[in-house]
Amino acid sequence: MADKIRNLTIKMPEDLDAVIITSSVNRLYFTGLKSSAGTLLITKEKAYFIIDFRYIELAKRTIKNAEVILQEKLGEQLCVLVKKHQIKKIGVESGFMTIADYIAMSGMLGKDILSFDNRINDMIIEMRRYKSPEELKLMQAAQDIADRTFTHMLDFIKEGVTEKEISSEISRTNYLGGASGNSFETIVASGVNSSMPHAVPSDKKVQSGDFVTMDFGAVVEGYCSDMTRTVAVGQVRDEQRFVYDTVLKAQNAAFAVIAPGVPCRTVDAAARDLINAAGFQGCFGHGLGHSLGIEIHEEPRFNTVDPLSCAPGMLMSVEPGIYLEGRFGCRIEDVVTITGGGFVNLARSPKELIIL
Repeated sequence: MADKIRNLTIKMPEDLDAVIITSSVNRLYFTGLKSSAGTLLITKEKAYFIIDFRYIELAKRTIKNAEVILQEKLGEQLCVLVKKHQIKKIGVESGFMTIADYIAMSGMLGKDILSFDNRINDMIIEMRRYKSPEELKLMQAAQDIADRTFTHMLDFIKEGVTEKEISSEISRTNYLGGASGNSFETIVASGVNSSMPHAVPSDKKVQSGDFVTMDFGAVVEGYCSDMTRTVAVGQVRDEQRFVYDTVLKAQNAAFAVIAPGVPCRTVDAAARDLINAAGFQGCFGHGLGHSLGIEIHEEPRFNTVDPLSCAPGMLMSVEPGIYLEGRFGCRIEDVVTITGGGFVNLARSPKELIIL
């Protein structure tokens, strides 16, 4: 974490003397501490983390790259540090700070001291775009938990269980496997519900002939995994098998072009063009993938408009799907890290059509 604060100070524009971090995700990114409160002040000489009594002991144990200060009167404490370091201009996270927080912070420090532009925000987003070996290790650990959970679910899913029961069992197994939480609210969709990409688990019971789509992830030390698998129960029709095979071929088509320098739009097009050519135009309505890390959706994206290109250190989901409204759907998702020679797939769960 020390490198992250140092890297930010190195990149800091000359006309800025400090940066204030108030969002929970960027506090976690820079300090390694997950908390619901706290203010991180990063000057060019030193960093300070001001936190209330609830977290003070944990902060002192966890944070090694900033001086931890017990919050008493935040405004006065910040003003002391501003005077100490002769700070005249402070950058903020414009993409995370609310207007209300900006007004409150301006009231504490003076209306002209905060630089409300996108430079610091863009800088942080760019830093978070490239995962360090330490971050990749945590995300691989999170994916390993999800892989073990998927293996367990193959024995759990059967006719008569509900989507809610499947979702609950995924969460329970993640926790027992070592996760500190779920990456997001688990998606479980069976039968007709599987035509909705972000269906909410319901009391619907799984029936023979259903596709069951599970989209879930685990969290390890604040970092997320993300995977989707679609399995069948009892039997499948030829149409279902064709849809499944097409989705898997679309993912493989995307894998075939992922490499440093390849535009994100090109990767999306590789999967999308195959799905469209198979007769399913209009049935794949979301982007092919997204970056993730301490948030489940980060930048860049594999979609039709993202201007960026693949680069080593990026970590991206690849999740094509086909959704036939009112009938059924299918999605397959892996997360890959882009390397100098191509990519490495973090997921190890099988992707051939499994019929339970």
